[in-house]
Amino acid sequence: GVAMIRAYHAARGDHGRRKMLIPAAAHGTNPASAQMAGFAVVEIPNLVDGDLDMAFLDQHLGPDVAGIMLTNPSTLGVFERRIADIAARVHGAGGLLYYDGANLNAILGRVQPGQMGFDVMHLNLHKTFATPHGGGGPGAGAVAVQEHLRPFLPLPTVLREGEGALHWMTEQEAPRSIGRLSAYGGNIGVLLRAHAYLRRLGRVGVGRVSAYAALNANYLLKELQRVGYQAAFPERRASHEFILTVSDLQKATGIRALDVAKRLLDFGIHAPTIYFPQLVPECLLIEPTETESKATLDRFVAVMAQIRQEALAQPELLREAPHHLPVGRLDEALAARHLDVAAAQ
Repeated sequence: GVAMIRAYHAARGDHGRRKMLIPAAAHGTNPASAQMAGFAVVEIPNLVDGDLDMAFLDQHLGPDVAGIMLTNPSTLGVFERRIADIAARVHGAGGLLYYDGANLNAILGRVQPGQMGFDVMHLNLHKTFATPHGGGGPGAGAVAVQEHLRPFLPLPTVLREGEGALHWMTEQEAPRSIGRLSAYGGNIGVLLRAHAYLRRLGRVGVGRVSAYAALNANYLLKELQRVGYQAAFPERRASHEFILTVSDLQKATGIRALDVAKRLLDFGIHAPTIYFPQLVPECLLIEPTETESKATLDRFVAVMAQIRQEALAQPELLREAPHHLPVGRLDEALAARHLDVAAAQ
């Protein structure tokens, strides 16, 4: 997608656009992708309410900006309320908008990124569309573009000739393509599973995904607040995920987000993401998804309530967690610096 943005500007003779704007809350793959495509990254901060800093955005819009990469809802778990304004300003400056589809389960069947003003996007088939991606893979994604970026799509691309047969487009048919992809088929198992999942859901079922994802997240957020946890953005409703901060526990007892996560393992609960996004201190990023039952959510709340009481009354219990697994608390810094895979085998 970023390579197509680069090719689009180059085809127009607009070679001075070497900057890509990226919010501070973005997934790390965004700045990495931009830099791999040869762009300089400019980080746009978020305001205390989670929205993008529009004044800072305006300061950096100009003839050197190729575009902006956004996730909406953002990784902060809130919907960017001024997205139409952002799109108008970026387009007005000659840039394009890239949509990171990582949080699509919040808007699936309800909002189209194209309607928000995005020019190109990717869909995380391995996340929103049913295929697990634990351990770093496998992943696969489809890339969608507005009409003005169609000539730059990578090859090979399938072309249908009227009602006739399909064939692979050649370089002669797509002279402005960004080129061939070495693994154009992707992880075929991921693609087929996502296709089957969508066919089974149907149009109505797709809308239920986002309805239950949002319902579960907001229910869980309110219940965790009720038992004493602090929301990072208490004035905002959750999208499909939300952020808690345990900074109050750290100040009171020294207990950190890592300790809470390790203690969750003792209850057979896979800990949520911690310390991301980094601009929220001692944070837990919690995403129940559309698949969890109310009973499961209620148990999670009860366990989190118990952990909070333990943190206040018995902080050492959390610092030494987990207690009931084959492996206890590891020295993670030492393991990272002196990784010995052969010994582990």
